[in-house]
Amino acid sequence: MGLVASALAYGRVAQILKSVSSVLDVLGPAPAEFISSRSRKQMERKLDGFKHRFTTGADMAGLLAGARAAILKHGSLNDCFAGGLGESDETVTDALEKFVSELTGPDPGLCEFLLPAAAKGSACKRLNLYLRWMVRSDEVDPGGWTGIRTSQLVVPLDTHMHRTGLALGLTSRKQANLRTALEINEGFRRIVPDDPVRYDFSLTRLGIRSGDSLEEFLARVEQS
Repeated sequence: MGLVASALAYGRVAQILKSVSSVLDVLGPAPAEFISSRSRKQMERKLDGFKHRFTTGADMAGLLAGARAAILKHGSLNDCFAGGLGESDETVTDALEKFVSELTGPDPGLCEFLLPAAAKGSACKRLNLYLRWMVRSDEVDPGGWTGIRTSQLVVPLDTHMHRTGLALGLTSRKQANLRTALEINEGFRRIVPDDPVRYDFSLTRLGIRSGDSLEEFLARVEQS
């Protein structure tokens, strides 16, 4: 469910919620059982007519088929990801590349937009958001995964977090790519070494908020 929700986390929030709900309705109350008992073609038929901006039902069926293959091979998506993470890895970036390779194994042509490649410089915002949900555990993130340290997580970089990073002086880079994400992440790591993405949710909401500009808001905070 987390993989589906993060894959579709682009565009307007109302449409994201609608699209995620429509896919979860198809998967039913036991998503793992659904994908383990159906072929990709069967899932495509179940998702026929689904559309979320650039993402089609066929794309979602491909993603689910990749998840099924990874689960059959490793036992779970958690074990699949953790198995690609080195003990000395400072961040999840390399493991994320291996994870994507596992999910696209049955179909190397799977929509790159759904599963972008860190090796090509993508910030992998939605995949890093997925990892934040699955690894952290608090009032915001449900957690449940093991074998990955919160200190290894990378901030899910979108337009709002990029703008916040620029305003906070954590980066001067103009492109919201992987290098920028790691630069901003390093700034947060200096504040909270063991949990650099702790403030992602609140700061992203700040970037989205209406009213004062982010710069005006920060100026008022400094004056208070």
